[in-house]
Amino acid sequence: MELYSNAYSVFLLYYYLVLIIKYRRKVFDDKISDRAKEIFEYIAPNYNITLQEWNHDKDHVPILFKAHPKSERSKFINAYKSASSRRLKKEFSQIRQKRWKEYFWNQSFCLLPTGGASIEGIKKYIETQE
Repeated sequence: MELYSNAYSVFLLYYYLVLIIKYRRKVFDDKISDRAKEIFEYIAPNYNITLQEWNHDKDHVPILFKAHPKSERSKFINAYKSASSRRLKKEFSQIRQKRWKEYFWNQSFCLLPTGGASIEGIKKYIETQE
């Protein structure tokens, strides 16, 4: 197990995040998921967050990420949802065709610390989501 540290602490914090499409619209495919993942990886370093595992189903995205103790996870999630919503709707016309006002993501999300669960077990679970 590789621990991370800074001048004042030693830590290893993993989180399991599930983001759901508004009204459970079935819009995700591999191409849209890949682009959403690129946006996540672009924004994450600004919040001291590192993507560990990503997968998608047609109406939600399960994510495993690692975070610094001082990272503002809820601010990151809101920034990601806002940026990805804008970009994905702009880049993929099939999303715009399934209009539900201006929303893409459901307002709520599920964020759980991994606790005592093994990271490999969680990664395997995310890989098999469909």
